Amino acid sequence: MPIYNKLVRDLIPQVIEKTGSKFSTRILDPSEHLTEIKNKLFEEVKEFAETNSRKDALEELADILELIHAALPIHEATYEELEKIRIAKKEKRGGFVEGIFLIEVEDE
Repeated sequence: MPIYNKLVRDLIPQVIEKTGSKFSTRILDPSEHLTEIKNKLFEEVKEFAETNSRKDALEELADILELIHAALPIHEATYEELEKIRIAKKEKRGGFVEGIFLIEVEDE
């Protein structure tokens, strides 16, 4: 029996159950949950970095966004609050749309 020891989406136990396979799970406490969200984010970002197609990129971005949604309640925050912060940072410093790559800055 393979051992996974990782955070999975909420309906995965039902998906496995329908196959007739035996499995075990447990509910993480909030600090463990946040740690595992961070671990899963690293995994999904790595998978996104390795994508070569639009479809695969969107699938991985959707997973990353789902993990962000899962982390918000742990920080007692809402997506709207996060979006306000994102917009404020974008207005002050810009976004990442133009693809500007900083090479160096001369010391004074």
